[in-house]
Amino acid sequence: MMVRNWMQANPMTIPSDMLVSEAKRLMSENNLHALPVVDDGRLRGLVTRANLLRTGHFVLRTQSPAELDYFATRLKVKDIMVRNPATVQANDTMEHCLLKGQELGVAQFPVMDGGQVVGVISANEIFQLAAHCLGAWERRSGVTLAPVAVGPGVLGRIADVVEEAGAVLQALYPVGRHDGSAGGGYPEKKIIIRFHAKDVPGVVAALNEAGFAVIESVEMQWPALAA
Repeated sequence: MMVRNWMQANPMTIPSDMLVSEAKRLMSENNLHALPVVDDGRLRGLVTRANLLRTGHFVLRTQSPAELDYFATRLKVKDIMVRNPATVQANDTMEHCLLKGQELGVAQFPVMDGGQVVGVISANEIFQLAAHCLGAWERRSGVTLAPVAVGPGVLGRIADVVEEAGAVLQALYPVGRHDGSAGGGYPEKKIIIRFHAKDVPGVVAALNEAGFAVIESVEMQWPALAA
């Protein structure tokens, strides 16, 4: 999965000499989490909602008319922006983006294509991706298996068990960082299974009988079939 397919494309950008009060208005009215700062086509910085909140809280705490006037009429984006922000490339993978965000502790990245800003990717898009993967809007039923060694053929056997139990398999997701040595050194991971089935308990029973321990299950209402 590539960043360019999940980012906010053609993002709104602002110049560094824009008033912070105006940047705050744009961010609020457009429900944005970050605004790339671009001068003459070049990325100079990033203004985030957190930047603006911190600045606003400071001004409110001082309760100084002079500070309030400075914030409203003189404070500029270049005074509070994150300079030389971390970026990702449009052709980077979402996995790379997620790992980089975790390593740096940042929730928004300007997305670059060469030297041009072509998008913004944030925690919001990553949450949307996770929701798509888990079928949050599709009302899939599902189970989670206890960690198993994910060696050759294991996922195929799990898929066979699920479908032989009468389910329509939608997705399998190995998750976790288990490094167990069972199964010839293959990593042990929990397996999230998403499917449509009229008999979820039957699928659970089939998996347990096949030696795949189910640690949780979620049953969604089976959609009514068209007449």
